[in-house]
Amino acid sequence: MNTTSRLFRWKYPYDTAGTNALFLRAVRENCRYQYEHNARYRAILDGRGFSPAMLRTYEDIAKLPFLPTLVFKRHQMYSVPSWKMPVTATSSGTGGQFSQIGFSCGDLLNGLHMVLKVVNRRKLFSACPCNYVVFGYKPHKSNHTAVTKTAFGATLFTPQLHRTYALRYTDGKYIPDLEGVIRAILQYARSRFPLRFMGFPSYTYFTMRMLDERGIYLRLPKGSKIMLGGGWKQFYREAVDKAAFYALAKKVFGLDDRNIVEFFGAVEHPILYCDCPRHHFHVPVYSRVIIRDVNTLEPLPNGQIGLVNLISPMVKATPILSVMTDDLGVLHDGASCGCGIPSPYLEIIGRVGLKDIKTCAAGAADILKEAGASV
Repeated sequence: MNTTSRLFRWKYPYDTAGTNALFLRAVRENCRYQYEHNARYRAILDGRGFSPAMLRTYEDIAKLPFLPTLVFKRHQMYSVPSWKMPVTATSSGTGGQFSQIGFSCGDLLNGLHMVLKVVNRRKLFSACPCNYVVFGYKPHKSNHTAVTKTAFGATLFTPQLHRTYALRYTDGKYIPDLEGVIRAILQYARSRFPLRFMGFPSYTYFTMRMLDERGIYLRLPKGSKIMLGGGWKQFYREAVDKAAFYALAKKVFGLDDRNIVEFFGAVEHPILYCDCPRHHFHVPVYSRVIIRDVNTLEPLPNGQIGLVNLISPMVKATPILSVMTDDLGVLHDGASCGCGIPSPYLEIIGRVGLKDIKTCAAGAADILKEAGASV
């Protein structure tokens, strides 16, 4: 069993302090593999004067050159041949560009171990059959987005009776059908089996608001849950805070926040962040988060806002070992949460966009330029 496999089989998924040495070895092994099997990645590291051998201590991980997500939106960067990648996934393509990430069989097996441990901690697995309303895309052969695969995967946490999708593929495009969703909710609410929602918080909220405006208030069957993932996307201006969302869920469905679970992730960083009972995204052993100063790109201490740099050795098929997102975030000490999970937790403050990153983050534009010239 290699080092990365050992990491993804670690018994307690939030023992970051106890896995620092193992995580370092896994990062070094992944970096060496990418360096030896991906000429584009090797050119980027060489251009930054970095080699895998420089990862000697845990603190050296912060020195590992990161790749902005734009690199993967503009270039396919695979480290294994296509026949060794049974699955490829894309980002949602906001702005007309999308990342394409490939996964080997070993990568997928690592992901499976991760999902089983993280989801089990939130008691989302059940033998009781459920009806599902998916506030996301109905799977279609032309749709390879990670958010669609993730939403469908969440419906496998229990046996499924029915699935109803909010976004249906019609005449070559996806069309929202919230009226159809409302009809399904009213039908499922009369069932003796739980109803689970999964998908974008935006469409979930819009549907709850429509029910509220119509004076329709339900008490869903015991075991019903709201699972959220994918962010507000183009509806960020309509986003509401968690307290308002939870209050409306209680009013419309009779579900308190104990039955609301949120996920965070990205196709360029396919680690499952699942909120704790206090709704914080604690960092699991499979990843590390570095918050970087927007001017110097140097790591910041916990409690300060900066750009979110995500690191994980999970994937060998694509060099997504260290990626820089266009999110602004804060890393908090785990003890400040109060839920009992010791690892730090990540709070996403907002998204700045590529243009802002290039202008306000000294050095980021240079890295993009060098990467673009090398790939």
